[in-house]
Amino acid sequence: MLKKIVIACDKYKGNLTALQVCSIIQMAAADVGRQVETVINPMADGGEGTVDTLVESYGGNYVETEVRNPIGEIIKARFGLIENGKTAIIEMSSASGLALIPQEKRNPLHTTTFGTGQLIKKALDSGCRKIIIGIGGSATNDGGVGAAQALGINFMDINKIPVGSGGKELIKINGIDISGAHPAIRNSEIMVACDVDNPLLGKKGAAYVYGPQKGADRETVRILDRGLAHFAGIVKKELGIDVRRIKGAGAAGGLGAGLVAFLNAKLLPGTDLIISATGLEEKIKNADLVITGEGSMDNQTFYGKSSYGVAVLAKKYGVPVITINGSVNIDYDKIEKDKQDLFCGNFDTVNREMTLDQAIDKSREMLYFTARQLVSFYSSVVLKCN
Repeated sequence: MLKKIVIACDKYKGNLTALQVCSIIQMAAADVGRQVETVINPMADGGEGTVDTLVESYGGNYVETEVRNPIGEIIKARFGLIENGKTAIIEMSSASGLALIPQEKRNPLHTTTFGTGQLIKKALDSGCRKIIIGIGGSATNDGGVGAAQALGINFMDINKIPVGSGGKELIKINGIDISGAHPAIRNSEIMVACDVDNPLLGKKGAAYVYGPQKGADRETVRILDRGLAHFAGIVKKELGIDVRRIKGAGAAGGLGAGLVAFLNAKLLPGTDLIISATGLEEKIKNADLVITGEGSMDNQTFYGKSSYGVAVLAKKYGVPVITINGSVNIDYDKIEKDKQDLFCGNFDTVNREMTLDQAIDKSREMLYFTARQLVSFYSSVVLKCN
């Protein structure tokens, strides 16, 4: 008999929030009319929308503040607070994102993560001692130096004069003074959602892989990579931390490396971080069924998206998993069988031919109808997945 369902769905992008998706499925399960406990745990993967998902789902609020964008202009950015203001959720793209500056002004020699540091500082000043940071979509390649500068850390050249901002300044750094660092850093837990494992340097590193999309030509890429290499050497010499060996250090133009070096941050896959932050594992342990899903389930789902992370966790406890999605477009011939076997079934809500606009307009009723049918079915049979 089906007694407990954990509903851990991501948003249907551009249509329904993660909380809305989970709530509709929960309503459908309740309306089946059987004694079934439902636990909702809205999901995100650490990328765009993570702040909104966690704030909305866990009764948080937003803090808006002025920061410098990647080219130094004053803008308004915000971050989220949950757990009675004890935990801050920050998306670096809101302060240092590529979308904040026009194409003609994109140049990672000059762009800075200073605004991201300002958001972190504001969170620390507000009393937060746990901070979750999503670092996708950056316009920068400064190794996180800008963010560190905003937090009171000084970088000096050979003449002990503070360096400026941007990737071009990395090659000038000769010393690091952390004596002025924000005092709350040492007592805070910083977790970073990092869904790439690029190293800091080389052909697979920050400059070569991501520099071109931020406005870097070939010569600029070489300059940036040399600057990051020099920077890594100084960090090793001054702080005893070898950021060159850290997976994901190259994320967001080396911000991953900087957050580890200067804030003692932990780099985690985005979905794993959200699973930890929401306590999902404890909820799944004694569940009979897990329902997850997203707007469009495709081959990318099996390589780090939230639905896959939820399924891996459920597998650990032998709990069957189904997905309910807006659409399913999977080429199963290109997916390893062990990955496919994590799911007992993948379902979409579109039950007839229709346009995208029609699907969005009817998304709530189609999601409810699909969820009710599936819960009713699974409530009536013996659940066997493996």
